[in-house]
Amino acid sequence: MGKLYMGFDAGTQSVKVAVYDENFSLVASHALPTQIDYPQPGWVQMDVDNYLDNCVECMRLVVEDLRSLGRDPAEVAAIMGDGIICGIVGIDENARPITPYINYLDSRTMPDVEALNAQKLDIWGRETGNPEASPMFPAMFARWFLKNSPAFVEKGVKFVHNAPYILMNLAGLKAEDAFIDWGAMSGWGLGFDVKAKRWSKAQLDILGIDEKYMPRILKPWDIVGGLCDAFAEKTGLAAGTPILAGAGDTMQSMLGSGVFEAGQGVDVAGTCAMFCVSTNGIIPELSKPGMGLIFNSGTLPDTYFYWGTVRTGGLALRWFKDNVALKPGESAYYGQLSEGAAKVPAGSNGVLFLPYLTGGSGDEKNASGCFLNMTMDDDQYVMWRAVLEGIGYDYMGVADQYRGAGVPLNRITVTEGGSRDELWNQIKANMLDAEVIRYRNAGGAVLTNCVFGAWATGSINDVKAALARVIEENGRYAPDAELSKRYRALYESRTTLVKHDLREAFDRLVAMRER
Repeated sequence: MGKLYMGFDAGTQSVKVAVYDENFSLVASHALPTQIDYPQPGWVQMDVDNYLDNCVECMRLVVEDLRSLGRDPAEVAAIMGDGIICGIVGIDENARPITPYINYLDSRTMPDVEALNAQKLDIWGRETGNPEASPMFPAMFARWFLKNSPAFVEKGVKFVHNAPYILMNLAGLKAEDAFIDWGAMSGWGLGFDVKAKRWSKAQLDILGIDEKYMPRILKPWDIVGGLCDAFAEKTGLAAGTPILAGAGDTMQSMLGSGVFEAGQGVDVAGTCAMFCVSTNGIIPELSKPGMGLIFNSGTLPDTYFYWGTVRTGGLALRWFKDNVALKPGESAYYGQLSEGAAKVPAGSNGVLFLPYLTGGSGDEKNASGCFLNMTMDDDQYVMWRAVLEGIGYDYMGVADQYRGAGVPLNRITVTEGGSRDELWNQIKANMLDAEVIRYRNAGGAVLTNCVFGAWATGSINDVKAALARVIEENGRYAPDAELSKRYRALYESRTTLVKHDLREAFDRLVAMRER
């Protein structure tokens, strides 16, 4: 009946697997939530096998759906996945995990980050585009493992990201065959040459990380092997099905949003709310110390982008729904919250939410999540709007940096789960004073993976053209000039509050937590 392509997205809060046909129409999909652990304040970690198990189960369920639709699972011509670019796990020679999986939400490396940044080395910015270390960088997690994990020091062979971990297990590979694509490589933040697409010995020597621990660097569309017999039996897919090297989630989301050239803005509204802009390379003004932006390589050759982030942006939404509104497992409740919040005036009656649930960064490293300025008149809808706006204020700061470097940002594409919320899209348009565009394929990373599967196996010869055919606009949000002006005034007050008025209070609050 024709070829099929399977893709997966191993995100922070869930794993999604989908199959698309040769016209890139969705045939079947399934998703399962992940388990996130918080062993102590500032620490966030996961079991990487939770990713593998979820992916395999979703693959099995998708195969069942294919059979019920009269499709032969053997028609799946390729498997490609994407995952988190800022997160690693240490594995032994048999590719088994011997450390927890730590990602960008974790802050345990902050003291090490500060000590490294105090050296003021210029090699970071020159080779990576990232002038300073960050507690979300895998390079810092690797240093932490080497200092604090006796098991890894004794038996560790490689550090790998979550999508490559899944893919190499599906292919039955050992640690000696561990890999990473050149986009996810740049998620390390430090330790690589972003233009040459290779590990940097000079940087790794400074970091104290032996290059033997680093996986080999591949192109995202390279075929690393075929589905092994064990996982063919577990999933119902044909043994030997080609498996690709995979890509970073942000990189694939940007391509799936039609970002094919420099100068385009994208809001990746996932767990880590990321505000990205595509470039032709390093922009010195954006790669200065103190900017707080991160520079990465894209999936395709000679593509690059900067991003600013609210680390718990999307996670704050889930936290509020599950822990405040007490509606865990009820995704539809997001819509009810936004329906009520749409009736709340812009500015949330003066209520502010600071989305620093896993800590702040830079000069505001001790910032914590909190609601401010509430009265008896406020309810969960006011609080929900304050959460949405709280993330938006941090976006405004990033947008100011881009515009200050000459990037106009008159139009911004939104993608991933948060893009489905009409209220939040309109709030962003007003706060950023820019037109916001949404495409039908919100969260297009999985579809993009399937397009690459078709390209890698010779079924198509132009990835961009194939994506352009299937991307369809289904939402446009214009800014309201008066509301943009109001948000700008509120932003200035909020910035003063966070950067000056509350700094001493945050320091005192952190000390209270540790007693």
